[in-house]
Amino acid sequence: MEHLINIDNGGTLTDICVWDGSSFSFTKTLTTPYDLSECLFDGISKASKALYGETDLERLLHHTAHIRYSTTQGTNALVERKGPAIGLIVEEPGVVDEMRSGPDSARALFDDLVGTRVESVDTSLEADALERSLVQKVNALTTNGAARIVVIADTPEAEAAIRTVLLRAFPRHLLGSVPFLYSWEFVPDRLRTRRGWSSVINTFLHPVMEGFLFQAQARLREHKVSNPLLVYRNDGASSRVAKSVALKTYSSGPRGGLEGTRALAESYGLEHVLMMDVGGTTTDVGVVEDGVIRTTRRGVVEGAPTSFPMSDVHSSGVGGSSIIAVRDGAITVGPRSVGAAPGPACFGLGGKEATITDVNLLLGVLDPASYLGGQMSLDAARSEAVIRSTIAEPLGISLEEALVQMEQAYYATMAGAVGHLAEDRTTLAAFGGAGPMSACGAAELAGVKTVLVPRMAAVFSAFGISFSDIGKTYEAAVEDRSAPALASLADQLAARAGRDMFQEGYALEGCTLHWTLVGEDARGEAIEDAAYARGEASAVSGEQLSLRLEVSANLPHSPLADGSAAVRQTATSAGSRLVRMSDTQRAELPVYVLDDQRHGAHAVGPAIVEGPFFTARVSGGWELDVTSNGDLILTDPR
Repeated sequence: MEHLINIDNGGTLTDICVWDGSSFSFTKTLTTPYDLSECLFDGISKASKALYGETDLERLLHHTAHIRYSTTQGTNALVERKGPAIGLIVEEPGVVDEMRSGPDSARALFDDLVGTRVESVDTSLEADALERSLVQKVNALTTNGAARIVVIADTPEAEAAIRTVLLRAFPRHLLGSVPFLYSWEFVPDRLRTRRGWSSVINTFLHPVMEGFLFQAQARLREHKVSNPLLVYRNDGASSRVAKSVALKTYSSGPRGGLEGTRALAESYGLEHVLMMDVGGTTTDVGVVEDGVIRTTRRGVVEGAPTSFPMSDVHSSGVGGSSIIAVRDGAITVGPRSVGAAPGPACFGLGGKEATITDVNLLLGVLDPASYLGGQMSLDAARSEAVIRSTIAEPLGISLEEALVQMEQAYYATMAGAVGHLAEDRTTLAAFGGAGPMSACGAAELAGVKTVLVPRMAAVFSAFGISFSDIGKTYEAAVEDRSAPALASLADQLAARAGRDMFQEGYALEGCTLHWTLVGEDARGEAIEDAAYARGEASAVSGEQLSLRLEVSANLPHSPLADGSAAVRQTATSAGSRLVRMSDTQRAELPVYVLDDQRHGAHAVGPAIVEGPFFTARVSGGWELDVTSNGDLILTDPR
């Protein structure tokens, strides 16, 4: 079969995972924030070497069916407020009060993205008067700095009237014209607060995503690659760049991790799994319970309600590149990060602040010569200088004491991110570049007795993307609940789906269709849903009703072993490593190379496990077992 390339672009590192029909090859590369297409193609080039034994970018590209791509850039742009100034044209000024009436974070988001750039318009005016009013309003908004404008009216008809006037007064081909987004056209949600927020956030994210993704597509065309680049979304499906919604890229990386977690939970029969995805800047935590990813029917972004479903993921500002500092006489971790540039001090790229990567290097957990598979050499002297100047000296303690206290502070911060979701039956799935190093320490503090470290932990979100299909979701408000009216509405949605899937390269007849009726109360909260079959009338309760269609064209997925247990055998040690256990004690710990172990390999900690592009620290008293999939199960039997 042709290859499938899965890419997860993070703030510090970009992960690449290639499925060739029988196995995975994968690699990592530094993210290049100045030009994201650079790290994309660097990563694919490295992946070709891992696959073929030599770099052959053209060969891999021309033997690839799809490239599925997930990025944190939209999420980061929102966090950093790097996007266009947005103006609003509203029919009813009260919508602004509604949008700002949520938590402090939502009010802050509105003030940062929109601020005072709001104009109201009376749609009952005669045509000429309405046009004069709208032209004045648009000119006022652009004079006030608006680079993009969102129109929020109470009805689709009112928005259509505004749209007709604006297209005539401000033609799309006009040089320097300001893009408009019409809320009802974007998402037919009767709750205008959600519809307004969805439109504003999407408008803010769109240019950030558009510039890079179309640039990447252009570079692929230079290589004469005809297959489209697919954008991986936060609903677990993928679609072409031109058919993707910017808002659905928000938190898409964690969804990849959750899809991979669900696959492993099914393989091992795990009932309750907490995903702990530790990246460079953040730790994302989600739940897979009884084989189902915990999601929110209407997602929330920084306290702002949106119209689309979203994985229920909690993000904390702690990661492998989070800054560890002294504030008010105490060691703190995050939320600021050194990012990809300059990175941790030990990277030797100019970093002047301490991170957990620097700590683990000086503790002896990390091997400076084998970090990232030997692709990067770590500089311990730089780490020591930074930790002495920023931690040890301000606290008046030794370097050794500082290292131990920094590690414990990091464990405590990580435990705080997951502990509130832990249950007696919980397994902690730890991945991301820094997850396996801290998993046991965080789990002990959170009261979790079992940790799963996937063999592909370092690129796990990219691995999770491999379980996605090409898909679309459509939703429409139901005004008439009779069988004929519902059938007519279903025909309209199916017609849209047919056109879109044809443009994706698939006939609707060969796709999987899933129909759902969703009932909501007056506040827009879902109270009931049920499968819909053509010809049926609605029996779903609720003041508001929506018809939802999910369409998917299946792509090949990698099979996983059934996770059955094996007879234990002693794990094979590859040597030992001198690791600091306390401020006064160091010990020689056995080092196990994960890929050298057979199914059933067993050992007892303390120990170090070296996986592909990651290092796992096994705490004293914990047991490790290697599974049929080559994953690592850590258990605390005490």
